[in-house]
Amino acid sequence: MARPDRLEVLRAILESGLVPTLQSDDPGLAAGVARALVAGGARVVELLHRGDAPLEIFRTLAPALRRDHPGVALGIGSIVDAPTAALYLAQGADFVVGPVLDPGVARLCNRRKVAWLPGCGTVSEISRAEELGAEIVKLFPSSAMDGPKFIRSLHGPMPWSRVMPTGNGVAFREDSIRGWFSAGACAVGTGAALLDPGLVAARDFDALSRRTEQLLRWIAAARAAH
Repeated sequence: MARPDRLEVLRAILESGLVPTLQSDDPGLAAGVARALVAGGARVVELLHRGDAPLEIFRTLAPALRRDHPGVALGIGSIVDAPTAALYLAQGADFVVGPVLDPGVARLCNRRKVAWLPGCGTVSEISRAEELGAEIVKLFPSSAMDGPKFIRSLHGPMPWSRVMPTGNGVAFREDSIRGWFSAGACAVGTGAALLDPGLVAARDFDALSRRTEQLLRWIAAARAAH
């Protein structure tokens, strides 16, 4: 079955404006959450390399998601080195996200034509990431800085840079989403803010789908307004 290539993954992220992340040690729960995200309109899903056995979760989730939703890209996040990235590429990861800028991961992903979104916290890191081929950089840790102000300042000398804030800096509120996109963010990445822990524990997948739909509506409205 054909998988989305690098350009298709990047286009899906830029067009939808959303990279939802999930983490679970339960294969069934991970699959249910991923399907809920897709049912709500998500076009990409990022599984985090965290927990007890994330590679085993990925091995279970990847074929199921590809079978049921062949147009959806499944990526791996929290990757800090090339050997770990290679493990997931061998299992079919469609994109790789990291909290750090690692040239080894860049070379591996570029060689395999896989989208790579490195974590950057300074203008120099963003410039270096773009030199290494990153089309989108992950602003991290966005909650530890005035992220919208940072993006506005960055776009003065570097208007071409595509920046995606992630983590606790992205709240499940319309004003938070509007603030990021009005500042020039190209997309947002979010996990716990979108996937309410109580709803996940209750396996209320319909509610998670509705939250995904709502978030995408806020993103579309924020873009339309700016």
